[in-house]
Amino acid sequence: MSDLLYAEEEEALRAAVRDLLTDHCDAAGVIARTESDAPHDLSLWKTLADGMGLAGLLVPEDRGGQGATHREAAVVLEELGRAVAPVPYLTSAVVATEALLACRDGDDLLAELASGRGIGALAVGLHTAPGAAFATVRTADGTLHGELTGIADAAVADVLLVPADDGGLYAVRTDAVTVIPQVSLDLTRPVARVVLDGAPGRRLGDAETAVRRALRAGAGLLASEQLGLADWSLTETVRHLKDRTQFNRPLGGFQALKHRLAQLWLETVNLRAAARGAADALATGEDADVTVAVAQAYAAPVAVRAAEEALQLHGGIGMTWEHPVHLHLKRAKADSIAYGTAGAHREALAELVDLRAP
Repeated sequence: MSDLLYAEEEEALRAAVRDLLTDHCDAAGVIARTESDAPHDLSLWKTLADGMGLAGLLVPEDRGGQGATHREAAVVLEELGRAVAPVPYLTSAVVATEALLACRDGDDLLAELASGRGIGALAVGLHTAPGAAFATVRTADGTLHGELTGIADAAVADVLLVPADDGGLYAVRTDAVTVIPQVSLDLTRPVARVVLDGAPGRRLGDAETAVRRALRAGAGLLASEQLGLADWSLTETVRHLKDRTQFNRPLGGFQALKHRLAQLWLETVNLRAAARGAADALATGEDADVTVAVAQAYAAPVAVRAAEEALQLHGGIGMTWEHPVHLHLKRAKADSIAYGTAGAHREALAELVDLRAP
């Protein structure tokens, strides 16, 4: 395993993304979007994808991308997690892109996604773990028929990558299908039901290989988003407890609260190690299955607990709609079942290292 510390270039990338999000992704704006019919911030997405070239980080230069690695994509996801940015980065620039990278055909789509000209979504339920079975649609005379549910960011996708019962992965333009919104706890990453009724599709490659690769990358890099959520929750809670006073003392001076924050800090540091390990393993291909399973088994409970602690320790203000802590808690809870639950990843890990329960 290589050095998991952030390289100078990764820190520079972080600073650039954080500056952009500070200017263009304030909490009040995100909350206002969740109350509208268009929760995604497509102008922010255009700046990230087109202006900064971040949508093509995982795509080799000879296929129209930036030729970077999962380590850089992980840094971007940390910052997007901190801001709970309503952009389809994980779904398009990571999951759909990884699926296309595993296909023989589809370089034109890969270049479209890498440049930010188009948004892609893998038509597999957001809850699906990397090794789990996934739903397929029926093929008949070159057209696709069926329904798929829980598809994240389908509402803004230009192209869906749809697994079919003949073992193929098909590219389907979203104007040929019906996308029906589903109720989602996390309003910043909406899910939808996709209905295909004779939709024309173009076969790209083998669905099993592409979906497995895409979901593994999604699960591994989701840990970096969860790290961003946890880190924001910890930082903001510490800041609040330093400023807020009770009995003429800062709240942060009470020993019981210090202990809770110290425990949260330890868990967040451990999460950083797990998330960095997963990003590096995906970049190098070394023990990626094991490292991703470890990261996801650990990440979800920490991100959820950090957001719950932030909510409680902010007191009454934390319970309000105007304070952004609820955005982080909802995203952390939704992430805890995305790409497999912690329990599913623990089971997968037990199989991988031959330590099954008796």
